[in-house]
Amino acid sequence: MTMDDDIKAACVDLTDILAGMRRGVAFTGAGISTECGIPDFRSPGGLWTRNRPIDFEAFLTSREMRNEAWRRRFAMEVAFGGATPGRGHRALARLLEEGRLAGIVTQNIDGLHQASGVPDDRLVELHGNSTYATCLDCGERYELGWVRERFEARAQTAPDCLDCGGPIKTATVSFGQPMPGEAMTRAGELTAACDVFLAIGSSLVVWPAAGFPVQAKRNGARLVIINREPTEFDDMADLVIHADIGDVFEAATTS
Repeated sequence: MTMDDDIKAACVDLTDILAGMRRGVAFTGAGISTECGIPDFRSPGGLWTRNRPIDFEAFLTSREMRNEAWRRRFAMEVAFGGATPGRGHRALARLLEEGRLAGIVTQNIDGLHQASGVPDDRLVELHGNSTYATCLDCGERYELGWVRERFEARAQTAPDCLDCGGPIKTATVSFGQPMPGEAMTRAGELTAACDVFLAIGSSLVVWPAAGFPVQAKRNGARLVIINREPTEFDDMADLVIHADIGDVFEAATTS
């Protein structure tokens, strides 16, 4: 790990902020998972540069689009299914266990926060979770192994719900699909009560989720942004670190 003097100094400042944090909130985006082998959706080589996202309405109305969505999901499993939590995930899990974080709000759908030991009741998944599926009509949960077995047995045709015949989809929020109201409410409550808001690995361009750091700052919380690239909120932050997230947390949380 090589850091210039400015980044080292910023990591010292981060150490001090984390030490004094009592009800912090971590807000994580794709950047926290890149060291785990999962590329950012928007970056060069990311999934959206190779496949145009499937709109929710298209998924609902077209069997062909449902088949394509599941084909992509299982292709992604081959590439990223073995991913394990990175240094950033593990550092946040420790801060949560120590009582410094009140919760984690994530835009990610990879399940790596849970794999790092974060309990479900302390995690808010704004865009859902791609590690299991649900029926869009009745809400019945299906494991991916079950879906894949039937998908492949029927010549790559998406299965329907056994209970009601509705379409089965990964438990994620697609383009054109409403944001989950309960998750947004929980995220807003955590943000309103926090003393430090850590925006980690997010470009902060996807609304309404990008409004949370603004809300936190207006409520008097300290705002920390850790991201490889600049964001439009850097100027309002109390601390900004443009560096590798794993390296930053390793430096700031290791004595």
